[in-house]
Amino acid sequence: MVRLAEYEAPERDHLLNLPCPAYETTPFAAAPDCSKARIAIVSTAGLHRRGDLPFGVGDASYRLIPAGIRPDDLLMSHISTNFDRTGFQMDMNMVLPLDRLRELAQEGFIGSVADYHYSFMGATDPLQMEQTAKDVAALLKKDRVTGVLLVPV
Repeated sequence: MVRLAEYEAPERDHLLNLPCPAYETTPFAAAPDCSKARIAIVSTAGLHRRGDLPFGVGDASYRLIPAGIRPDDLLMSHISTNFDRTGFQMDMNMVLPLDRLRELAQEGFIGSVADYHYSFMGATDPLQMEQTAKDVAALLKKDRVTGVLLVPV
């Protein structure tokens, strides 16, 4: 990943001055006891299953990732030219740490791993993603998820 200091001044200024949305309320939820928590992953790595529609520029949609996905069935279509995919190519846990969650569940540190996980494509305007985020929240609730591991990429 390119560091901000390495960008030319115009692009660096553009990135530093991107608007950040403000919301009138901040949702609050009490943290669950980790040993009873059901955890899902939400990543912005632009991940999708082989055969799913790849992400496009400004894409505010998400892709469903089943908990049992095999690494060779997972693709990345993140559109950033500055994104280094080497870590993902070596180990999917760099952007979707399912194996680590399974280990935590086996050790009893967390209660269980959700049946489904979700990937968005980073570098999308958060205002465009608000409805989609609400849709994913409803799916997480349906899967009885009580905690989410956010993996920003």
